[in-house]
Amino acid sequence: MTDRPTASHVLHRSTRQTFDLAVRGDGITITLADGRTVIDASGGAAVACLGHGQQRVVDAITRQASALAYVHTSFFTCEAAEALADTLVGREPGGLSHAYFVSSGSEAVEACMKMARQYFVEIGEPDRVHIIARRQSYHGNTFGALSVGGHPARRGFYEPMLMPHVSHVAPCFAFRHKPAEESSAQYVARLAAELEAEFQRIGPGRVMAFIAETVVGATSGCVAAEPGYFAAVREVCDRHGALLILDEVMGGMGRCGTTHTWEQEGVTPDLQAVAKGLGAGYLPLGAMLVSRRVMTALAQGSGAFAHGHTFQAHPVACAAALEVQRIIADEGLVANVRRLGDLLMAALRERFAAHPHVADIRGRGLFLALEFVADRDTRAPFAPAVQFAARLKRVALEHGLAVYPSSGTIDGRSGDHVVIAPPYNATADDLARITERLGAAVDATVAGL
Repeated sequence: MTDRPTASHVLHRSTRQTFDLAVRGDGITITLADGRTVIDASGGAAVACLGHGQQRVVDAITRQASALAYVHTSFFTCEAAEALADTLVGREPGGLSHAYFVSSGSEAVEACMKMARQYFVEIGEPDRVHIIARRQSYHGNTFGALSVGGHPARRGFYEPMLMPHVSHVAPCFAFRHKPAEESSAQYVARLAAELEAEFQRIGPGRVMAFIAETVVGATSGCVAAEPGYFAAVREVCDRHGALLILDEVMGGMGRCGTTHTWEQEGVTPDLQAVAKGLGAGYLPLGAMLVSRRVMTALAQGSGAFAHGHTFQAHPVACAAALEVQRIIADEGLVANVRRLGDLLMAALRERFAAHPHVADIRGRGLFLALEFVADRDTRAPFAPAVQFAARLKRVALEHGLAVYPSSGTIDGRSGDHVVIAPPYNATADDLARITERLGAAVDATVAGL
C-alpha cells in the first residue's frame, strides 16, 4: 500500500492509498502482481479457514455452477442448500434445527433480529421491540446490525439514523474493566446485575433479545468472556422470556476450537449468526441458525418468515460451503485448531510476553490477538493520533505478513490490537514464520514512532 491517489475505478476502503494487486493464493500464502509473497496470517478477516487454492472446493463450485447456478427460493430449493443445512443442524446441536442461508454476516445478524421480532408477534407478545446489546461489540454494517453494534467509530456517521429500540450494557472484558480487587465471579455477577437493571429500565415485557459475540472479534481483539458469564446472561434472558442471540460470524464454525464457540460456555442460543468460517471465503455465505423453539412458533403461527433476499441459499455458495465443511470434518481440523492454537499461543507468549509495548495476548484456538500499549506497567494505550494498528499493518506487509489490525480497542476510540487467525490446516512451521515476521514488524513499528 502507498499513500498516493489511485486511478482505479473501484471504490476502495480508502481514497488516499493504492492497494497491492493480489493475483494468486496458495495455502497460507498470497502472491502479489509484482512477485512478492505475503503470509495471510489472519485469513483476511478470519475468513480463509482452509487457506487458498483448495482444489476440492474449486471442483465443487465448478460442478454446481455447471449443473445449476441459481434458482429463486420462492420457487425452488436445491440439493446443495438441503445438504448444507443437514450438515449444520441435522442433529439439532443445542436445539438448533433450521438454517437460513444469506450472503454475509451482516445479513445473518439482520435475519436474527427480524426472526426475534416475528417470534414474539407470532406468540402474541407484540410489545417486545427492544434489543439489548453490548458496548465494544461489532455485528455488521447494515443499519440493523450497526444499530446493535457498540463501536462508536463505526457507528459515527450513521448514529442519527440508527434504530431507536436498542441499548447497550458493558462488555465482559476483564483485562480492561475488572478491577484487581474484584474476583471473576464478582465481575460476572456485576455484569449480570447491570443486564437485569437494563431489562427493568426498558420494561421486561418490551425486551425481545440480548445479542452478544461469544468471543468478541474485531472491536476488542479476541476477548473471551469470564467463566459463567454466558450462563448468567442466559438466566436473565430466560427469567424475562427474552431470546439469546449469539453472533459467531467471526469466532465460530471451528475458529475457537469447537464447531460452535458456545459449546465452551455451557449455554445454547435461540438464534445464532455464522458466516466467515462457513464458506472459508470461496464464495460469500452466511447463515442464521434457528432453534426448534422459535421454529415451532413460526410453524404454528403464520408459517412464513417475513424476510428474504434474491441470493439467499445460493446453490453455488452453498455447494462451496458444503465442501468446506466436509474437508473440515474429513481432516479433523477442529481438533487441529485446538492443537495449533496451543502452539501459536505458546510461541506468541515466548516472543512477546516481556515486550514493553504488548499488554495482553489472548483468545481461543486460532483466534488470537495482541493488545499494544504505550506503557506496559500502566496499560496506557498509544494516543489515537499515533495510529499504531494502522502503522503495524503497513509495516507487516513490508515484512511479508498480513494481519488484521484494529483501533479503539478499549472504548471505541483508544487502544490498538491485531488479530491473528491462520487457517485450520496451517502447519507448525507456518506458525513459527508468522511469529517471527510479526515480531520483526512490531519492533520496526515501534522503532519508527
